[in-house]
Amino acid sequence: MSSGFVVLPDRPQAERLFPRVPLDGARVIPHASGRPWIVGRWPADAVTVVESGPVRLVVVGDAPASRARLAQTAGRITGPADAARALVGLRGSCHLGVSLPDWSRFQGSASGLRRLFHTRAGAVALAADRADLLAALTGAGLDEEALALRAVCGLQLPYPANARSLWSGVAALAPDHALEWDADALEEVRWWQPPKPELSLADGVAAVREALLAATHGKRPENGRLSSDLSGGLDSSSVCFLAAREDPEILTFRWGEAEEGNDDTVFAELAMKELGRAEHLVVPQAELPDMFAEAENPVSAEMPSPLTRATARIRRSVALLAEHGSVRHLSGHGGDELFTPMPGYLHPLLRRRPVTALRHLRAHAALRRWPLRATFAELLRPSSFAGWWAAEADVLTEPPPPLRRAALGWGLGPIRAPDWITPAGAELARAALRRTAATASPLAANLGSHQTLVVIRSNTSTYRLLADLYAERGIALEAPLLDDRVVDAALRVRPDAHAGPWRFKPLLAEAMRGIVPEPVRTRATKGEFGEDVRRGLRTHLPALLDLLGPDSRLAGRGLLDPDALRVRLTGPQADNSAVQALESLVGCETWLRSLPPSRPAPKD
Repeated sequence: MSSGFVVLPDRPQAERLFPRVPLDGARVIPHASGRPWIVGRWPADAVTVVESGPVRLVVVGDAPASRARLAQTAGRITGPADAARALVGLRGSCHLGVSLPDWSRFQGSASGLRRLFHTRAGAVALAADRADLLAALTGAGLDEEALALRAVCGLQLPYPANARSLWSGVAALAPDHALEWDADALEEVRWWQPPKPELSLADGVAAVREALLAATHGKRPENGRLSSDLSGGLDSSSVCFLAAREDPEILTFRWGEAEEGNDDTVFAELAMKELGRAEHLVVPQAELPDMFAEAENPVSAEMPSPLTRATARIRRSVALLAEHGSVRHLSGHGGDELFTPMPGYLHPLLRRRPVTALRHLRAHAALRRWPLRATFAELLRPSSFAGWWAAEADVLTEPPPPLRRAALGWGLGPIRAPDWITPAGAELARAALRRTAATASPLAANLGSHQTLVVIRSNTSTYRLLADLYAERGIALEAPLLDDRVVDAALRVRPDAHAGPWRFKPLLAEAMRGIVPEPVRTRATKGEFGEDVRRGLRTHLPALLDLLGPDSRLAGRGLLDPDALRVRLTGPQADNSAVQALESLVGCETWLRSLPPSRPAPKD
């Protein structure tokens, strides 16, 4: 394993675990006692540590404050209560930790982009930012039910089910919780609550703009270059122009288009002209690997990846960025999740402002071709979070519902098993969905805010794997739109104030007034890349079917029917659902093949 870190409590028993951490050449940050606290591998500038007497304060990732401010914060900490308050005040996109004598605390980000997992090795409770680190340290076995969830449900699977660890006995910490060690005890403590959505669009614009300025401040690295996506869309353009305010010589990057009707090029070139001192790297389609090329190569040892169709293309892009000197790359990921609210906001709006809700409903139905009467009936139908998960478990193997259907429930849409999944695999996944129904709870009282958080935390799991591909070439991938400060600011705005179909991402567009060029800021179209996928699948389908044949790991575990898969993929495709399910299936197969042979748990 090449990256990640493990967090150990300040106990003699934990010190004995240090030699077993599966990271060659690991760095060590000690507690004040001298015992190891954080053991891991990271770039030299990726961790900030400050000390004040027996207090240790650490930031792993992009620090949301200067070293001087962090030192002042550490100096005000005299006990656990002070530590908890101090960490809440250091919002951003990073891991945060505080160590006091015989007590410590560690947490990730509310977006889920910075995760934590925990387990026990004998009497010692320990944590890590990667579940596979803890599995290797403790000898944990594969959780077959969790694997079945990934193979069966794929990208359809929303948070929290998609955040479940793939290893038995290794638990995933909810992003809004922190871990606190008090002597030998470990407790999960909630540190973040979603704000109430009370702001108007005008007030929200000011808050989002301020948060974005903070999230993109100080991104220029001391050594090496800063780069940014600049596709021509509003999300990447916003991040790029914000960063260019401090680093006008930024390196921009985009792929050429395969679709004749894709107008990304027009808007990207308009944006490039406004960045006169920047260097622009545009990679033509002919110089990019096909979609689904080299799909047999795994992305990460941490968990299966749904990025399999674009893995080779991403790796080629990252190599080019590294050749041009980039060491930090900014993406626009998170813009769709934050600034295009899911339609669940119509539920509370109908009860609070029925006339406004009906106006929104009619507009959505006309634009997206929802069946108006059926959609209105679903809005009137009461539902519960647990009930939604239980219902999806019940109909997992039923035919999918009509495509033109609003996602008005507590998830992101219907979950259905592909017809190449075996009955045994479907039953394993069904049991896992029912377990989710019994244990999970809504992420926010307001259904609109809940859906926004679901889609954010569902997708940050994938973005973490994307960051691994950049890290292979020594580039830190960051997503400023998923900074906790930006997430908080967007969630404070009433969804109905910026969710209507009349304007494209009005909250972000208004926040970027005067920063992003007007033609790009007011763009109302979105690029299409379907032809890339169709062409790549035609070329590489034989190799994919061979990878997922009778000798595959998934077939050997009784989850996959290779004959049914072949029939489904070689026949006509009415939509892209089979291709999306295939991506996740390939990710599960390549991940299983990359696992080292199982070994017994070490003796304590």
